[in-house]
Amino acid sequence: MFATVGGSGGSAIGQRLSGFENPRSSNSGNKNRQRVQGRGSNGVDDDDDDDDDDKEQDDDGRGEGLDAWERAYADERSWESLQEDESGLLRPIDPQTFHYAQYRRRLLLRSSAEQESSSLRIQKGLIRYLYIVIDLSRAAGEMDYKPSRMAVVAKCTEAFIKEFFDQNPLSHISLVTIKDGISQCLTELGGNPESQIKSLMGKLECSGDSSLQNALELVHGYLSQIPSYGHREVLILYSSLSTCDPNDIMVTIEKCKKAKIRCSVIGLAAEIYICRYLCEETGGSYSIALDQSHLKELLLEHAPPLPAIADYAIGNLIRMGFPQRGVDSLISTRSCGEELKVGMGYTCPRCYARVCELPTECRVCGLTLVSSPHLARSYHHLFPIPTFKESSDPAPTSNLYQKSRRMCFACQQDLVNQGSNNKSFVDVSCPKCKQHFCLDCDIYIHEILHNCPGCESQPHSKNGLNNK
Repeated sequence: MFATVGGSGGSAIGQRLSGFENPRSSNSGNKNRQRVQGRGSNGVDDDDDDDDDDKEQDDDGRGEGLDAWERAYADERSWESLQEDESGLLRPIDPQTFHYAQYRRRLLLRSSAEQESSSLRIQKGLIRYLYIVIDLSRAAGEMDYKPSRMAVVAKCTEAFIKEFFDQNPLSHISLVTIKDGISQCLTELGGNPESQIKSLMGKLECSGDSSLQNALELVHGYLSQIPSYGHREVLILYSSLSTCDPNDIMVTIEKCKKAKIRCSVIGLAAEIYICRYLCEETGGSYSIALDQSHLKELLLEHAPPLPAIADYAIGNLIRMGFPQRGVDSLISTRSCGEELKVGMGYTCPRCYARVCELPTECRVCGLTLVSSPHLARSYHHLFPIPTFKESSDPAPTSNLYQKSRRMCFACQQDLVNQGSNNKSFVDVSCPKCKQHFCLDCDIYIHEILHNCPGCESQPHSKNGLNNK
């Protein structure tokens, strides 16, 4: 029957039938055409590559294809941090949990090191002269740390300087930069953190190569003039993977070792042999930062005074002066050479010269000038507070004594109600006086106060202090 159809009708019917093709067959046909077009000259099918690209795009959508620093800023899978309370409502996210964990880990590491050295006679450097060497070469402009290595190092160094002077009020810091193969001293040794930070933020430019030997030669020339009672330290923040030195750097390392200079390095890239060798020879530490938070943690480990090297620990008597603050209405010049200022100065008790800040060394008579609060704050490193132990007791009972134990001894906060609102019900207790404290007071006691309120409130605390 279909054979009798004319040519025109048959063509029309064929056109109509072609408009009602099966969608599956059309898709398969298109796929086959794409597959034929995707074949190269060697006949290899490129469809697998397309599937791989689709998978990579899907991975990027879920955050799995991102780098480590990208996942930190992408807030990946943030819904997993949400938790519900007893009534089914969402609890607010507590950002301090991560900071508490970092603080406790740093405190436990410090206490374990003190326990290992408790049986030995340890001498700590209360008067430290620290040179911070910052690598501002071309490698500091890399963007693996966001926004750049240079910006992250400057931010972490600012936090370290403030913490260093809080822990070491009698110490001094100087900043040195490496750029274009040349080392330059930004600031002189001083005890004012604001001037150090201001000088650093005004010189943030990276270019050229890095020269580790030039930095060590510069620092060695300054630290070799430090008195024997001062502890000479160098902290290098190194971003490069190489060093462009004019001479033999091994000779310079030997000079630093003979001068009793402890050199420590924190690298922002891969480990370098010459940095490892420098730290091993001079008694310092070498570590590699993984990210910004890890870099800050490594820097803060150098804030407390380290035990002195056995061969270099020499006990000396130091002559100090306690200057008085000048009259506010008096206009005078300073021995440091700054312009005329009204008041806000200190008078040397020996030569009556005026200085700007404390602690410092009088430039006229050479007397070490400190204040009595600085000397008192340095005392806590000799007798540190023991690490508080974590305690997670069951729900309180009707016993009045047990109820009183669930109150923070310092701020009188109810630890039971605090545990019902927060993620975990954890508090700490002093191993000596057995008093309980919240986590905020734990940080305040160990980082700022340096005295346990429970131990100081006991009647025999004064006798124990006198026996020390």
